[in-house]
Amino acid sequence: MDMADVVNLEELQPLARQRMDKLAYDYIASGAEDEVTLRENRAAFSRIRLRPRVLVDVSRQDLSTQVLGAKLALPVLLAPVAMHRLAHPDGELATARAAAALGTVIMLSTLSTCSLEEVAHAARGPRWFQLYCFKDRDLTRGLIERAQAAGYGALCVTVDAPRLGRREADIRNGFHLPPGLTLKNLEGIGGRGLPPDQMGSALALYAATMLDRSLSWKDIAWMRSITKLPLVLKGIHTAEDARLAVEHGVDGIVVSNHGGRQLDTVPAAVELLPEVVEAVGSRIEVLLDGGVRRGTDVLKALALGAKAVLIGRPYIWGLVLDGEAGVKRVLSMLKDELELAMALAGCPTIRDIRRELIMLSD
Repeated sequence: MDMADVVNLEELQPLARQRMDKLAYDYIASGAEDEVTLRENRAAFSRIRLRPRVLVDVSRQDLSTQVLGAKLALPVLLAPVAMHRLAHPDGELATARAAAALGTVIMLSTLSTCSLEEVAHAARGPRWFQLYCFKDRDLTRGLIERAQAAGYGALCVTVDAPRLGRREADIRNGFHLPPGLTLKNLEGIGGRGLPPDQMGSALALYAATMLDRSLSWKDIAWMRSITKLPLVLKGIHTAEDARLAVEHGVDGIVVSNHGGRQLDTVPAAVELLPEVVEAVGSRIEVLLDGGVRRGTDVLKALALGAKAVLIGRPYIWGLVLDGEAGVKRVLSMLKDELELAMALAGCPTIRDIRRELIMLSD
């Protein structure tokens, strides 16, 4: 089987595994510790049931939406994933072109293997910049200013990683960047690269050395004061933190457990979504990240109040298998599935997707 024979996103991962170096594959695929949350991100969707309406005219469908003012062709964004050149030589450039072609957002990782300026030049589609906050605040400020200057439409701050979760596959493999790959956004500005090959994960050591464990709400206020970009917090789990985000002038939040890569045994992201949506109401936009593999997953997340969803690993597997065309195929497959699910549920447009569509299992 190759990419042309794939009929759903779950079939991509085993194919990608055959093509990837073990170090790179394990880095993308693995979760923290016992990977309970990693598995639950998928399993939780299967426990949510749909209540479709019939005799609704779905002869004309519209999957378009707006997220933080950006007009998107579908409510699926590409989540920030580090180091795309582990998957394909074109790396983030291919991913950005695919996102632009399908009319959606790429969230570029701070730890990308193509610079934010290179990515901005490669594709004219909407793009956001994901930010890790460094101990060196001049470095952090510089990244924010560069993203704003390069036309990124929002700043997405990862808030659930004061330390990296215990990713045991990376520890066993001694994860490090292969020769020739660097963290392009940090070259020559004090960010340094990953430590050389060693026992344990070089990424975990880098995070412990460079990233700021003291990050708190006062720092969110500082970021708000130095940029006019919409500010999104990625990694919100609870109603309490969602309400604090509103109080601190944040424009959006992403309900996310970092793909099961941080604190293991936390609930699936989709299970946390309802309490967060209830806490913020319509005051800020809420997105969901974690476990989305089917069009019905997207439909369920939107019915539970998410404005849109993020996908991560699936588009990386597409990138491995066929570069830019592979990422386009992933997005197209998910778009087709969502369109079908909406038609069968009696929802001609995104606006027609409501909470009444959902039945939660005990």
